[in-house]
Amino acid sequence: MNELNRLRWQCRRGMLELDTLLLAFLESGYDDLSQNDQGVFAELLSYPDQLLFEYLMGKIQPIDKAVAHVVEQIRHPAQG
Repeated sequence: MNELNRLRWQCRRGMLELDTLLLAFLESGYDDLSQNDQGVFAELLSYPDQLLFEYLMGKIQPIDKAVAHVVEQIRHPAQG
């Protein structure tokens, strides 16, 4: 299984909102990330669904600046 397929599988979560945001970003914005940010995205997929949901809905801000940057890319991909 290649890296993109593995990430696609990990983007499938228990919440429709997360599935939609993460899969859309993987298809349209992931390739534009730096290699470091791609690693942060992969790390983000290991977070619990509820925390990921709160980050992506803007309810809480990640403390880690690299994570916050990638979260913003997912939330607002056109702002690149």
